[in-house]
Amino acid sequence: MQPTVLTPKIFALSQSKELGKSIADAYGMELGKFRKNMFSDGEFQVCYEESIRGRRIFIIGSTMPPNDNLMEMLLMIDAAKRASARHITAVMPYFGWARQDRKDQPRVPIAAKMVAKLLQAAGATRIMTMDLHADQIQGFFEVPVDHLYASTFLLPYIEAMNLKDITIASPDMGGSKRAYAYSKYLNSEVVICYKQRKKANVIETMELIGNVEGRNVILVDDMVDTAGTLTRAADLMMERGAVSVRAISSHPILSGAAYERIEESALEELIVTDSIPLQKQSPKIKVVSCAPLFADVMQKVQANKSISGQFLM
Repeated sequence: MQPTVLTPKIFALSQSKELGKSIADAYGMELGKFRKNMFSDGEFQVCYEESIRGRRIFIIGSTMPPNDNLMEMLLMIDAAKRASARHITAVMPYFGWARQDRKDQPRVPIAAKMVAKLLQAAGATRIMTMDLHADQIQGFFEVPVDHLYASTFLLPYIEAMNLKDITIASPDMGGSKRAYAYSKYLNSEVVICYKQRKKANVIETMELIGNVEGRNVILVDDMVDTAGTLTRAADLMMERGAVSVRAISSHPILSGAAYERIEESALEELIVTDSIPLQKQSPKIKVVSCAPLFADVMQKVQANKSISGQFLM
C-alpha cells in the first residue's frame, strides 16, 4: 500500500511576509499560520499554529542582517523538525552572510560555511536560494541546494525594453562571469570595472575596461548594498560617453546612504527583485517579483519533477 503524500504547507518569516504571500498565491495556497512571542530582553519564540506532521514544508525568509532574521529561520526549522515535518525546505531568496565565503586575510571567519552548517544542524533537508554571491557556496551544504537565477525573469524584462546598442557591464571583476552570461544571451558587448577598496564599502579607485561610447549600458550585479560601486560605475560610464546607464541587481540591500546615492547618480533606472523588501520607494527603483519563479520550482520539487527548464544561462 502506497503511503499517503500530504499536501505541503508554506510559511513565511516576519521579514518576508509580503514575498511569502506572493509565492503562496502563485503556488495556489494560503500561507500557514505561526506566531512569534517576544520577550522583553529581545529573545523570541516561534510556534506553528497548525499540524505539519508528515508534510513537506517550505519556510520562506531572506536572511539579511540584523541577526534576528537568521535566528528566526533557524528556530522555525528546529520547531518543524520537532513537530515531525517530513521534509523541511528553507527557501532563502537572499542568502545572507554570503560575502564571507573564503578566508581572504588572516584570522577571519568563513561565515557562509558557518551559516550552512547551522541550517543543516537545525534540520533543513533542502535549501532553495537565488543568485548566491559565489556559486561555490552550494558546496558548503551536504543537503540538496536549488540555486536559482534571477536572469530567468530579468533577461526577458531587458528584452522587453527594446534598447538598441546594449552593452552589459560588471561593476567589479568578481561579477564578470555573470556579465558574460547576460551578454551571451543578449548577444551584446561586455565591459568590466576594475576597483580597489581601502576597506569594506569604501572604493579608492575605479577604472573601466572596455568602450561604452554611444552605448546603452546595463550594469549587472547580484546585490546592491550602499550603492557606492554601482553609482560610481554609472557616473564613470556617462563620463566615457554612454547614452544611458541602467542597473540590475537581484538583492536590494540598500543600506546607509544607498537611496540618496541612487537618486543623485547618473543611473536612469535600478531594477531589483523583491528578495528583500524595500525600506522606501524611489522613482528610480523598479521591482520585478521573483515569486512566480520560486512558486514554480517549489511545485516541481513537491512533484519530484525536473527544474532544469528554469535556467536560461
